[in-house]
Amino acid sequence: METNKTEKSFDAVKMMREIRDKISSETQNMSFEELKAYIKQKLAENNAKLIGQS
Repeated sequence: METNKTEKSFDAVKMMREIRDKISSETQNMSFEELKAYIKQKLAENNAKLIGQS
């Protein structure tokens, strides 16, 4: 069986790992209360809502 390798223009796995690593480094020494404030701030910056909230 022969496999065809194509060059990706966008690598979703790589992007997700970079985002996860950035968030982890920003929040690694935060307390629970600081982490809640961080999440609330990021959601407000992006006008995003948690799943299940309207």
